[in-house]
Order: sequence, then C-alpha cells, then structure tokens
Amino acid sequence: FSASGHYARIGIDPVSGEKALMRGIDHSKDQSYVLFGMKPELIEHTLLPIGDFEKPFVRQLAEELGLITFNKPDSQEICFVPDQDYASLVRRRTPELFKVGSLVDSSGEVIGEHEGHQHFTIGQRKGLGVARGVPLYVLDIDAKSNRVVVGEKDQLFRSTLTANQINLIARRAQNATREPIRCSAKIRYNAQPQPATFFRTGDDSIRVDFDDPQSAITPGQAVVCYDRDVVLGGGWIE
Repeated sequence: FSASGHYARIGIDPVSGEKALMRGIDHSKDQSYVLFGMKPELIEHTLLPIGDFEKPFVRQLAEELGLITFNKPDSQEICFVPDQDYASLVRRRTPELFKVGSLVDSSGEVIGEHEGHQHFTIGQRKGLGVARGVPLYVLDIDAKSNRVVVGEKDQLFRSTLTANQINLIARRAQNATREPIRCSAKIRYNAQPQPATFFRTGDDSIRVDFDDPQSAITPGQAVVCYDRDVVLGGGWIE
C-alpha cells in the first residue's frame, strides 16, 4: 500500500459498487482534482487517511501527535514558488525563450507589445500594459507566434471544451463513447464543479459540454469530471 496526505478519499462507487477515488468530506479542502491521473488499478493499493475528516479535526490531531506543521497555513499554490512569481521562475530557467511579442485584440489588430507570453494566463486582467476605456482580459495565448489576444470579459465565456491525454478512472466513464454521462466538472483547482455532460470522443480524447458558459477555460489546465463525489476521470484541456 501507498499512503498519501492528499485530502481525498478511497470509497465505494454507489453506482458500480467498485472502489473509487472520491472527493474529501470537506469539499472546501478537496484535492481529488490533482489526483485524476491515478490509474484505476492503483486505487486498491492506495490509502488516503485524512479525507474522511474535517480539516480542523486533522489539525487538532496533528497537534496532539506533536507534528510541527499542525498550524501551517493552507496553500493552493506551487510550494517551490513562494512569491507566486511564476514568470520569473521560468525566465531564470529559460531566459532565451522570453521575447517581445504582440498584444492584439479579438479582430487581430495590434494594440501593444509584451515582454513574453509567459507573463500571461487566460482571464488575466492586471498587468496588460494597454488601456482602451473598458477592462481588458487575456482571451488567448499563442506560444508559437508569441501573440497574446485580449478582449472584453464577455468574450471569455465558453460552453464546450475538448481535452486529451485523458485518464478515466470509473468504468462508466471509459464506456461513455456509447452514452454521454451527466456530471459536474472542474476546470481549475480552486473552481467549484459545474453541471455538465461528459462525452468520450476517442481513445485519448473527451468533450465536456457545460450547462452554463464558463469563464476562462484554459488550455493546459486539467478538466476533472465527477458523478456526485466519485471522480470519473479527466484530461488536459486542448
């Protein structure tokens, strides 16, 4: 067996009766999103001992056991980037990849320059370096051309995404080529799962159609689908 401190659970899928990866009891602390890549055959050999408890109880237990991290602040960021300046970390490691590029609007008109597409993420508003009388947001990033597309907030919303490099944990997700599955789906770690329909479109691809348009669906992020608390699987947004 392998034990992990991730806040999630190994439980029984109420639909199939099989062991399943599940959200932690305390949904506000759930970390099952980052475990969607777990292979189904490993579930039988995995222990997730804290997912059945509320986070305050886990802290209390840690204090009683004398663990020095019992009151460590929660973090949802990358532990080795303590200042959250990801672009500077990438620049230090690959300075040759940072080049001046174009900022363009959704019609393709060049409205400014930037110092490298690595400084931006989909949905970003601050630090664009241009003004047009209305708030602008990053709509798209083309790494190959080093071009960043900006526009107004309503242009960020999409109802459908496709993903590849998939990992489907629940058996019914593996069989979703025949029949779509109603689910809820997360498009980033700190997002709330949203009502959607899940389709398997190929050996290594899925499509997720949301009931309501979602803001800033970002290529390179994971989409993870759930049936109530059971992790169906996910993939990397294309």
